[in-house]
Amino acid sequence: MARERPAAEIDRTFMERALALARESLESEDVPVGAVVVQRGRIIGRGCNQREKLNDPTAHAEMLALSAAAASVGHWRLEDCTLYVTLEPCPMCAGAIVLARVARLVYGADDAKGGACGSLYDIPRDPRLNHRVDVTAGVMAEQCVEVLREFFRHRRSLGEK
Repeated sequence: MARERPAAEIDRTFMERALALARESLESEDVPVGAVVVQRGRIIGRGCNQREKLNDPTAHAEMLALSAAAASVGHWRLEDCTLYVTLEPCPMCAGAIVLARVARLVYGADDAKGGACGSLYDIPRDPRLNHRVDVTAGVMAEQCVEVLREFFRHRRSLGEK
């Protein structure tokens, strides 16, 4: 009989996938954030920030991953899914996570300036909304932060803010 993997190990596995997407986008002008949507142990949606590439203010990693996941399953309700993302979602993405009925959110790095999943706001767990999301924060946080630091160090070396 096969042994079930512990939840923490599963979370690390899928966060590594999200980190790989973030690292792939280091060369672009977009902040390197990666996201994957998982359903029953299988990735059904992927995304990395593409605001600059697409000239679209909504092209956040989470939004693209949620859209891909919905297309994959053929409907917008992602009730049995987990979203893994390297950076704490912003208010727009947190709202989309609630609206998509995502069961669980796992993120790496906190975002003290724009995070809406515990830092500045707590949209996924707001009892006034019609759906609440189970949130796990800090999975592989240091690795997630390091990808962001690398990006911003590079930008500063070019004289950008």
